[in-house]
Formats: sequence, C-alpha cells, structure tokens
Amino acid sequence: MKTITSIILLLLATSIAFGKSRNDSNPLSVYSSEWNQPKYNACNTAARTKYLSETEKEIIYILNMARMNPKLFCKTVVSKAYSISSFVDTNSEFFYKSLVKEMSAMEPLNILEPDSLCFISANCHALTAGKKGYVGHDRQSADCRKKQHFFGECCQFGIPDALGVIINLLVDQDVESLGHRHICLGAYKKISPAMAPHKTYGTMTVIDFY
Repeated sequence: MKTITSIILLLLATSIAFGKSRNDSNPLSVYSSEWNQPKYNACNTAARTKYLSETEKEIIYILNMARMNPKLFCKTVVSKAYSISSFVDTNSEFFYKSLVKEMSAMEPLNILEPDSLCFISANCHALTAGKKGYVGHDRQSADCRKKQHFFGECCQFGIPDALGVIINLLVDQDVESLGHRHICLGAYKKISPAMAPHKTYGTMTVIDFY
C-alpha cells in the first residue's frame, strides 16, 4: 500500500513540476540563457489573467521583455528576425536596420499591465473585422464603437504566434511612419491583445494600448 501511495505522490509531484515548467518558461530563453534571469519574471504581467489566451498572454510577456531590456532583445532576438518570420526583410535599410539601430541604443521602458477594457475593445474589433475580412482600425459595428478603449492600437494579420506578431510590429515592414513600432515602444501603461480568425488572412491580432 505504501508503495502505491508513493508512486501516486511521485506522479503528482512530477505532473505539478511539469505544469509549472511549461507555464513559467520564458519564451525567449531559446535565444539566450540571459532571459532566464529572475528579473524578467516581472514581465509576465498577464500570467494570472483569466480572459486572455496563452498566446495573448505571451504577446504581453514578450513585449514587456523587449521594453525592459531593448538592447538584449535587439542582440538576441531581433538579429534572428528572418528565421522568426519570413515576412521580415532583413536587407531593408529603412525598416529592419533602423530597428536594430533604435533598439541597440534604447534605454529600458516601463512594463505594461493587462487591462480588461482594452481587451473588450480589441476583442470586439478582432471578431467583427475578422468575420468580414476587414483590414484596418475602423470599428465594424456600433457595439464595437461603444466598447472602443485605447490611445494606441496595432493590428497584425496572418501571423498566429506571439513572437512573430511582436517582431513584425517592431520591424514595421513597409510602414513608412513606423507607427506600430512607435506604439509598441511608446509611453503607455496598459495593454491587451486579442486574436481571432480572419476571413482573408487566417488570423488577426489586435493590440490596444492605454
């Protein structure tokens, strides 16, 4: 009986440890062991947020790490931009190389906290725009216009993974104003991403900042 009890306890402990390692793992650790430093745990501000999916939580986690240590993010992650997303042209002087120049000299920024009102705003737009195949920021229903809550907004299409979304927004390929980059690295305090299927591009991510 003791043997059976010991086995059950061992399996339970292993299960808990495995679950913890998956939930607490740093999504950038594959690019550098430096990201495993305990201080970056503070960037995972949405870890316990119930209304966000795991990918949406990871978007906040990754962007916060990029903001906390722009130079390390540039050195270890931006340098791998093309392997992360083939949508990024690393030969572009104005886009990719301007990001490298900017982030390699940037001082740390504040980390962003998840916000439920931003989520309601972003989620409504992602769902309605996705169903129509709409590309843009204009709300597609009166209900979404009422729920609109942001000072800055980024929309990304066709990229299902968190790091791919962040890299593309930061590089801001072919966006002359670099508006998405400026928003992601801007003076905001709150954030919420929302992802939904998109009729034309497969997936849509809306990120609202406040």
